[in-house]
Amino acid sequence: MKPLLEFFPIVLFFVTYKLYDIYIATAVVIASTVVQVIAYWLLYRKVETMQWITLGLILVMGGATLYLQDEQFIKWKLTIIEWLFGGAFLVSQYVGKKTFIERMMGANLELPDRIWKRLNISWSMFFIGVGCLNLYVMANYSTDDWVSFKTFGVPGLMLIFVAVQMVFLYKFVPAPEAKE
Repeated sequence: MKPLLEFFPIVLFFVTYKLYDIYIATAVVIASTVVQVIAYWLLYRKVETMQWITLGLILVMGGATLYLQDEQFIKWKLTIIEWLFGGAFLVSQYVGKKTFIERMMGANLELPDRIWKRLNISWSMFFIGVGCLNLYVMANYSTDDWVSFKTFGVPGLMLIFVAVQMVFLYKFVPAPEAKE
């Protein structure tokens, strides 16, 4: 259910953009993100910090897009979110007992401290890189291309990055014990 809720606003944004325009799609993504946060609360009785931040950013940047009739604001939202993620991962490298990635995966995976730190830095650099790539796409391509990049390119990059991480982490997964 969670992955479905995660992609709900993105899919509605894409479909609405293809049927109408960036401004109606922005209004739809604002409304669907509000619905998404309410659904999370009703289903899980909690909303993650990053979901609140995403909601706040979509309200501010989407609201500015609609009020000023300037699509640049909604386009910047992706970079800001990616840079916030990247920055949070980077700060966790130096603040606290565990990095963000270790907090997320530590219950399922046992790794040496240096590997957790390397993994955490790679995630930080990934998010920062995607934010920079978004700026490049915004500046050099059409809104149609940007919408496709946001909808398919960013998730595709994430899948590739996760696959590479899995290959890297495979050697740290303990072999199953043989049953006698």
